[in-house]
Amino acid sequence: MLVKRIRLKNIGPMKEADVEFGDLTVVVGPQATGKSIFLQLLKLAVDYPAIHTEFKRFNIDWRGVDSDFLQLYFGEGMASIWDATSSQLEIDGASRPLPGFARGVKNAKRDERVFFVPAQRVMSLRDGLTRTFNEYRFGDPFSLREFSEKLHNLVQNEFGSDPALFPKKNRLSQVLRDPIAQHIFGQFDLAIDTERAQKRIVLRAPGSKTALPYLVWSAGQREFVPLLLGFYWLCPSAKTATRGSLKWAIIEELEMGLHPQAISVVLTLVLELLSRGYKVCISTHSPHVLDVIWALRFMKNHGGDTKDVRDLFHLPAGAQANAIAASALKKDYRVYYFTREGAVKDISNLDPGADDAAESGWGGLTEFSGWAGDLVARVARRFEAQSAGK
Repeated sequence: MLVKRIRLKNIGPMKEADVEFGDLTVVVGPQATGKSIFLQLLKLAVDYPAIHTEFKRFNIDWRGVDSDFLQLYFGEGMASIWDATSSQLEIDGASRPLPGFARGVKNAKRDERVFFVPAQRVMSLRDGLTRTFNEYRFGDPFSLREFSEKLHNLVQNEFGSDPALFPKKNRLSQVLRDPIAQHIFGQFDLAIDTERAQKRIVLRAPGSKTALPYLVWSAGQREFVPLLLGFYWLCPSAKTATRGSLKWAIIEELEMGLHPQAISVVLTLVLELLSRGYKVCISTHSPHVLDVIWALRFMKNHGGDTKDVRDLFHLPAGAQANAIAASALKKDYRVYYFTREGAVKDISNLDPGADDAAESGWGGLTEFSGWAGDLVARVARRFEAQSAGK
């Protein structure tokens, strides 16, 4: 199931939204405006049979109570996002009341379509140790629990006999690995420490036996490693485009803890997902992300070529980079702004000259820099006037 459009009214802080998905859909806006709820709604709409199956696999039973299911899925206290008298949800033109997803599913199959990388992904590693679904408590969001379970299986089972995590053969092409090494890991490799009873993830200098544990990593490395493992899950090998039945990737706040050059690296990985055929949704608070989306849209609509895209991401010439760039020029990019007032606006054109401040200010992400520039200009004019009067 590939959802093309979600319309809703009065769900959580969202008063009204009408979102048509592109190949890459970006949602922006201040905190607590409903972005995470919206992305979780997309996952629920596509994957609710698989979600039921996953809960049952871990013997979690909400006893047919709709509010308990909503808290199990969205998180404790979140059942109140749905109001029976005013809330509406429409998926591809069909009404889908949110409590209905709590009902039993006949012949449910665990064919997951959406892989969700949550904003709380740093919690999936505890001192470098992966965590299982049942290590979390009731009320912790399903997206975090499921993501942690995937990483646990990846590290403990799929990579069980190979301690190397980065760089890793057959996982991401060289053109993607080199920028990761340069801008995120520096001179260190990522590995599984097998000298202890539990397999923990550590950093090591090449040729050194000294392990650098999780708590001495940089904040950006702690945020990036679960994200890297998520990309490994989505890209099982260079010869296998996608994993199983997965069709979507949702990534929340991919920029957390990262320098702008490292954010560009992660966006290159997103382009790799697009080239493999995934639809991708991301949330962000980074103007750098929208700078890139604006540039890609402009290149696509004004005759940009693969070299232009490669130069945008500082990728070397070559077949792998050209394939990623060529794919990027064919994709549909959508951007939606979640406002404090509860409206969700389509600002996909990202026109700096648009009359609507929501679009010209890119959902508020460039608002402060514009305001600061105006103030600096005012001070400069005043200084010049004062200097001329002396």
